[in-house]
Amino acid sequence: MDPIKVLAPMAGITDANFCLKLVPFGFEMVTLGGYNIDKTTISAGEEILQRGRPEFEIREETYFEVIKREAIQLKEKWGGFVSVNLRSITPDPIIEISKIKEIDVVEINAHCRQKELTDLGCGQAMLQNPEFLENFIKEVVKKSSAKVSVKFRANVNDVNDLEIASIIESSGSDFIHVDAMKPGFNHADLDIVSKISQEVETFIIGNNSIFDVESARKMLNAGANGISIARAAMGGQIGFDLSII
Repeated sequence: MDPIKVLAPMAGITDANFCLKLVPFGFEMVTLGGYNIDKTTISAGEEILQRGRPEFEIREETYFEVIKREAIQLKEKWGGFVSVNLRSITPDPIIEISKIKEIDVVEINAHCRQKELTDLGCGQAMLQNPEFLENFIKEVVKKSSAKVSVKFRANVNDVNDLEIASIIESSGSDFIHVDAMKPGFNHADLDIVSKISQEVETFIIGNNSIFDVESARKMLNAGANGISIARAAMGGQIGFDLSII
């Protein structure tokens, strides 16, 4: 099976127009977002907005139509898979978004580390409450009209990464999207990717510090089934050919 190449969500620039600039480089799935999609997370996003992070500007009454419009634009111009990365304190808004027929994958964000969101128990704070995370994923999987991915950040303090990966798998998620962040280093933690791959059979998307063919292959050799690229694509292009990976 060929590895899937995913454009990962980054700092507020992965809308449809941006994604369409990148798909000629060989991406098979692109990720819109991440979006806050309930009243509580949108309110937190307004606080973050005041700190100069304009990607958190989305209104409660319009988020559904915004996401639907972006997904439609992608599907009208490109035949690949559309994922959307979502932040919410309850599963229901994510399930609602999954009903947009142009969306192939809803991705639960257990990754964001903005304090205004983690204070709500959202984003990577979900990793510190495994029972809550498990129940959250199960509810989304049970009722989603799309496939389900969970993106989580590795090497968070007081979090057992292997336990989290096992919870994501046992909860029925279709993808485990691992940001293999290694604090203090400018390369991914390939050891944790390898350990996770030995524990689960769910499709693993490896993320972090993929900026050329060599680093992509290292991620795959570590045990990831696919790769995702974020920062290397921030300029609207990448400097290597994904089709040879």
